Amino acid sequence: MVKSFDTLCLMMLRFTLLLLFFSVFAFAKEHHLDILMRNAPTTFFYDQDNKPAGFEFDLLRSFAKDHGYKINVIVKDSVSEVLGDILSGRGDMAAAGLTKTAGRNRALFTGPAYLRVKEQVVCRYGLRPQNVSGLEGLKLEVIAKSSYEETLKNLKAVHPRLEWKTHKGYTTEHIFERLESKKIDCTVADSHIVAINRRYYPHLTVPFSISGDEQLTWYFPKTAAGYSLMRETNLWFQSFQHSDEFKMIKERYFGHIVKYDYVDTARYHSRIKHRLPKYRSSFQRGGKKYGIDWRLLAAQAYQESHWNPKAKSPTGVRGMMMLTLSTAKELGVTNRLNYRHSIEGGAKYMQQLLQRIPGEVAGTRDRYKFALAGYNIGMGHLYDAIRLGKKLGIDPYTWRNLKTVLPKLSERKYYKQLRYGYARGSEPVRYVTRIQNYYDILLQYFPVNKED
Repeated sequence: MVKSFDTLCLMMLRFTLLLLFFSVFAFAKEHHLDILMRNAPTTFFYDQDNKPAGFEFDLLRSFAKDHGYKINVIVKDSVSEVLGDILSGRGDMAAAGLTKTAGRNRALFTGPAYLRVKEQVVCRYGLRPQNVSGLEGLKLEVIAKSSYEETLKNLKAVHPRLEWKTHKGYTTEHIFERLESKKIDCTVADSHIVAINRRYYPHLTVPFSISGDEQLTWYFPKTAAGYSLMRETNLWFQSFQHSDEFKMIKERYFGHIVKYDYVDTARYHSRIKHRLPKYRSSFQRGGKKYGIDWRLLAAQAYQESHWNPKAKSPTGVRGMMMLTLSTAKELGVTNRLNYRHSIEGGAKYMQQLLQRIPGEVAGTRDRYKFALAGYNIGMGHLYDAIRLGKKLGIDPYTWRNLKTVLPKLSERKYYKQLRYGYARGSEPVRYVTRIQNYYDILLQYFPVNKED
């Protein structure tokens, strides 16, 4: 009897453990999302620290964190592949810079509209068609099964001579490369993609928009699970779009994009190829010695002097890194016009500034931006801006917030209360923005690798 009882208990224990195993397995499976994405600057990529990043990816990561999901990114080469897989149910969600269209809305469940864009005509340098009629007879190429193709099909009803070629396996960036090399005349792309990529392809022109405001969204298969996930994301985004976290993500990817300056951008690309090689090893040595990304030092030096070691200004700053005489002496730089000394001095100074940034400033990106602002305006004024932010009830420990406070240093009602008084507070904001822009372009030429 005792033996039978023990056997029964053992059987019950095994059954309980088996149930527990299957429930844990089911829970893990239920909370695992396969996300179809494209490898592109606005969607998903690996950043300079080899960590997954991208505007859409960061949004998805926030959603997953709030709902206890684990994300598995499945990278596809093109929009047509993403749409084909989500239509076939080979994925829980498609997040690939997809515009809401009538055809897609009929075939799939639609998520939140997380960004508004316009479709723009983009042409190679020297071509500026003024309207859709001006595209007739030109070599026009777009991504296959994209919203751009749908737009062109609708326009063809009014402009029957409008012709174009589609590419199934291409991304927008591939087509930009074909434009830059003059293999084609024009294409169509979303405005946020154009804004980011014009820095890397400086000879592109944007003659006109081909659509009004459109919405980017996520898509889900027309299944019970797809419907449930669509409902979750829509409900979540209703509140998330008003959060500081959403504003910070948007700022991270689009806040530094300056108004496009063709002359400056084209000149910068030329100097990367013809002027930077002479100084690159010095930037690398200085960066390695003081723990600063050499590309950031190079981008900063370009903003300071356009890589001119003999540069000087009426205010007395001189050399590649435009050091003041007093700062140079403190850093042990005896000859500011010697580019090797200047670059090493600038790297050493940046290291010192990073050490003086308050501990409340989190994240490498923001700490570098604070340090760059201090390099430009002086740490005294930077501390003033932080104190002013606190007085105004603004959290001053994020760059997104501090850059709204800094311009107030030139307003009398604010600077008369501050220890270091008046400062041109808008200047460091522009300074940091332009350096970030130059830095991003350098990353395209010199991606981060293990040797860095």
